[in-house]
Amino acid sequence: MPMTLNVLQKTRIGMTVNNFRKAASKDELVVLSKTLIKSWKKLLSNDTTPSKPEKKDKEKASSSPDQADSPSESMEAKDSQSTEGRKLMRQDSAASITNDPVRIKCRELIASSLQLDEDSNIPNAQCPIELGAKIEDSIFLEFKNTDQKYKARVRSRVANLKDKKNPKLKEGVIMGLIPPERIANMSAEEMASDEMRKLRAKFTKESIDDHQMARQEGTTTDLFKCGKCGKKNCTYNQLQTRSSDEPMTTFVFCLECGNRWKFC
Repeated sequence: MPMTLNVLQKTRIGMTVNNFRKAASKDELVVLSKTLIKSWKKLLSNDTTPSKPEKKDKEKASSSPDQADSPSESMEAKDSQSTEGRKLMRQDSAASITNDPVRIKCRELIASSLQLDEDSNIPNAQCPIELGAKIEDSIFLEFKNTDQKYKARVRSRVANLKDKKNPKLKEGVIMGLIPPERIANMSAEEMASDEMRKLRAKFTKESIDDHQMARQEGTTTDLFKCGKCGKKNCTYNQLQTRSSDEPMTTFVFCLECGNRWKFC
């Protein structure tokens, strides 16, 4: 039904839905409740923002000792202030609503990968359910569907967040140091731990060195034609791989395409 500020104030439906959110056990119901409450907060903030003349009138009324607010009015003012405070602290915190079972399952997987151990003591830890919904929402906004690329992106987030050898990644997301939009688009190298980055850098350097050695070894010649690229920019080596009375085996390497072959 269309919601107005008058209905919110008379029915107090916001408090009812908020209590339901706290008691709900299903992640989908929690996300839907939070999104609904956030949309109602926007109505409250828009309708309760006074214009300049109204502000002056309120200041005059507050300065007058004969005009005191009733208990109900003061309670509503406190609720409005607390609502505004929470709104400022949690801007754009709620993800979009979805009934897609694939998206809901992916949100649950990401949320489970963000769950902390019982002995973990991380300050300012955010709700894993909210973070999971926001991370999934950012991934879905990029792909616009739930195809294989979307699922692969979700699986890579879950795997890296669950990696016990890389706890800093999960801690950074839980503490808000890594925003949901950032973790949703990080590459495997960016999510990797410092130890893994050093290991990958070592393997990369070894591969480069091996490639350079392969290109430098051997005698350069144009006597051989590569059967793959058709060029004659090659190097060759000769080794005795058979008995001493047999001719040597010639190993040829193409410097253009990397093709290798041998002549016996």
